[in-house]
Amino acid sequence: MHQPLGYRDRNHPDYVCLLRKSLYGLKQAPRAWYKRFADYVFSIGFVNSICDTSLFIFHKGSAVAYILLYVDDIILTASSDALRCSIMDLLSSEFAMKDLGPLNYFLGITVTRNKSGMFLSQHKYAKEIISRAGTTSCKPSKTPVDTKSKVSATSGSPFHDPTLYRSLAGALQYLTFTRPDISYAVQQVCLHMHDPRIDHMSTLKRIIRYVQGTLDYDLHLYSSPTSTLVSYTDADWGGCPDTRRSTSGYCVFLGDNLISWSSKRQPTLSRSSSEAEYRGVANVVSKSCWIRNLLLELQCPVHKATLVYCDNVSAIYLSRNPVQHQRTKHVEMDIHFVREKVARGQVRVLHVPSRYQIADIFTKGLPLILFEDFRDSLSVQKPPASTVGVC
Repeated sequence: MHQPLGYRDRNHPDYVCLLRKSLYGLKQAPRAWYKRFADYVFSIGFVNSICDTSLFIFHKGSAVAYILLYVDDIILTASSDALRCSIMDLLSSEFAMKDLGPLNYFLGITVTRNKSGMFLSQHKYAKEIISRAGTTSCKPSKTPVDTKSKVSATSGSPFHDPTLYRSLAGALQYLTFTRPDISYAVQQVCLHMHDPRIDHMSTLKRIIRYVQGTLDYDLHLYSSPTSTLVSYTDADWGGCPDTRRSTSGYCVFLGDNLISWSSKRQPTLSRSSSEAEYRGVANVVSKSCWIRNLLLELQCPVHKATLVYCDNVSAIYLSRNPVQHQRTKHVEMDIHFVREKVARGQVRVLHVPSRYQIADIFTKGLPLILFEDFRDSLSVQKPPASTVGVC
């Protein structure tokens, strides 16, 4: 601690200010702690990731280690137990730390393991949401959203407790970290947080009733024989009844594991379904480029081109055709961005029939059979009875 500039006491240079607020309450505390931690791990051989500033990477010969930092919660993994123990000893000598053992709980996400891989879940958090919504004894729903048109922002009368609506919608957003099957439904209810209506609350409660009926479903991650990046992207053209903007969604697989997904209303209006689909292609290509760069930093480069599956033939032709059409001049940046990646061989945009377009689950409500099929494709499933937690 040092006296701040402009307030130096010449008579007592070793005095410091008495804080009336805890260190955690100061606005500059997070930045100061991050710099303190980063400076030390740099001194022991780590480098900061360019793609993610909270990730630190150690690479020396065949020895590799990663540190993921979130405030004062840390995940450490290394290529050998000896390296991991030596890094933990160094960190413990500099900071007051506690070794919690193998990863089993981090930021509300529980990790359980079995022979086939690991399962990520938020059972406790989901139960708290159900209890807060008062739907503990309600009948579970088989799908999080119906197949009808999207709910308008002005339909129905205003909901009497907007604070409760916003609290539940925000809580469901965090639940999508391990439940991609509710991403589209949660995205829809979050569009109306500024002025929730009774119809919107009914839609939100249906999501919670679906979560209640699928509490034991987890996100499964397992060892995969392939390491290629495969993406699916789709768009629901003009689906918003108020703005006529499109909803685009995508999911990215590394091998057989789902590692990234999104459901989002597009920020601009699309004049055709091809334009809406192409904007979705540009979004997933951008995300895939970031993932490729991150994997390169992790010493796990992807050598093959990223496969992007789209069910719109016109959007696929636009990604390959060097001729600029009159109807696509206003989306020139997206056009050239994707074409450049295709020309370099980093991306291949391929066609997939709508029946097998997994990204449909992120853009619209689906019938039960199709929804369950796509949910299984996302590796959201019940863990086997033999799955055990690591303590």
